[in-house]
Amino acid sequence: MNTLISNYIVIVAISGVLNALLAILAYYKETDFAGVKSFIVISCTSAIYTFGFALELSSNSLEEISLWLKIEYLGMPFIAPSSLIMVLHFVGLERLITRGKVAALYTIPFITALLVWTNEYHHLFYRSVYLRTNTPTPLVDIVMGPWYIVNGSFTFGCMLASTLLMLLQWNRMKRVYRRQMFTILIGLFLPMTGALLYLLGKTPYGMDPVPIIMSLTSALYIWAIQSRGMLTAAPIARENIFESMRDGVLVADRFDMLIDYNGAAAQMLQGLDAAAIGKPLAQLFLPAGKDAVSYVMSSDPLVQEEREMEWITAYGTYYYQIRSSPVLKRNGHWAGRLIMLIDVTERTLLQEKLTQLATIDSLTGIYNRTRFMELSKERLAECVLNKTPLSLILLDIDHFKSINDRYGHEHGDIALQHVVEVCSRHTRERDLFGRYGGEEFVLCLPETSLEQAGQLANTIRKDIEDSLLFTVSETIQVTASFGVVEAAHAELTLEEMLGAADKALYTSKRNGRNAVYLSQDAGIREFTHI
Repeated sequence: MNTLISNYIVIVAISGVLNALLAILAYYKETDFAGVKSFIVISCTSAIYTFGFALELSSNSLEEISLWLKIEYLGMPFIAPSSLIMVLHFVGLERLITRGKVAALYTIPFITALLVWTNEYHHLFYRSVYLRTNTPTPLVDIVMGPWYIVNGSFTFGCMLASTLLMLLQWNRMKRVYRRQMFTILIGLFLPMTGALLYLLGKTPYGMDPVPIIMSLTSALYIWAIQSRGMLTAAPIARENIFESMRDGVLVADRFDMLIDYNGAAAQMLQGLDAAAIGKPLAQLFLPAGKDAVSYVMSSDPLVQEEREMEWITAYGTYYYQIRSSPVLKRNGHWAGRLIMLIDVTERTLLQEKLTQLATIDSLTGIYNRTRFMELSKERLAECVLNKTPLSLILLDIDHFKSINDRYGHEHGDIALQHVVEVCSRHTRERDLFGRYGGEEFVLCLPETSLEQAGQLANTIRKDIEDSLLFTVSETIQVTASFGVVEAAHAELTLEEMLGAADKALYTSKRNGRNAVYLSQDAGIREFTHI
């Protein structure tokens, strides 16, 4: 037997072995890729085709060659349509794969196999099959029948459609996934090119080069499955879901290096692009999300956690709910983490607005009565527990009704805002300031004695008196009366303190206004600055 033919047989047999190994590997591969079944069919039918071709080349008679030709066609016609189905899964077009369409797609291959096995009765596939002359080993030539042309056109059409589908999706793929696509493209393009050369008569001894090429593509597939994660998922199908998500998604490996992201995340994080793949997450979050960095880096990667963060950017302040979830392999081993960024800015701002409406006086911007009472009771309980003093100041604008009557309610509102502005200049961060009634205001002063509160009330009183309120037509002088009380014993409630302060306030009103009166166990007295 000719050495070239012998080498050809060995390589083709190796191709058959590799395809059989591919089928086994794909069958036992843990995967979410729905197209793996089609890949197994491709590998099995390719193994049948290549083994049959190897045995055809080793045959010594036309009868043996004819038998192995029939065996080859139990596999070869099914490779191209199976490849098309696999590619449809890969590019996310599973909706096109229905039972009826799959049955229609395999109709021509089944008819081809049937016609090859019964060709001597009708000669629709081969007009004739005969041995060549002047060849170092028995080889056959054929005269094509009409169905040979149908099957060839169908096969070439399936391979061309698969290749075009892959090429059309090329730009949609991130760089990290293009290697899988390139591997499949090679597996489609090289056999298609070999088949074209065979039909043009450009191969040694006119032998089919496709089985030889399959040894290369099969080895490439095995390498890609083992080292590139091929068949573990359909990247473009993933892309359709991944990119359509409104929430930002980042995928990191075990070392918190970015390995994937979606378009929503790119809009949320400045500078996030393909060049960020392989960079630490900390670099992506800084400087806008400093809190997010500390949260993500300190959170347990094996536990799902979530937290809401403030995100400050050059375009404004945003609020994201950051959810960190572990990514586990099927064997349960930790592979990395998935970080989801959910934009809750609108919801957070709405909640803040509702909270403000529920707790803040809309005219003056300080606590309303309900919220002031809630917080003051908490402060009182803390002071009682810590055995520290707490005082209240209740103040009322003098002759407020006459301001409304003389200047109008608009100026009355301005007077209220004016008094709040003056009072706010003298309050501490831990103090509480609220609107108690129409023109009444109240301050809660933790860690403040009665005398200290009286001094503060007198300072505020003088500042209100000295701070003139200017209107378009004239200047208004506003004054206020004050009542001050201290939580003298632990049993005193906030309501009782307010009642005592109210009595001191109205004592100030009765005694000429614009004064500070203190309420204590011995009675009510005017504050006298020493």
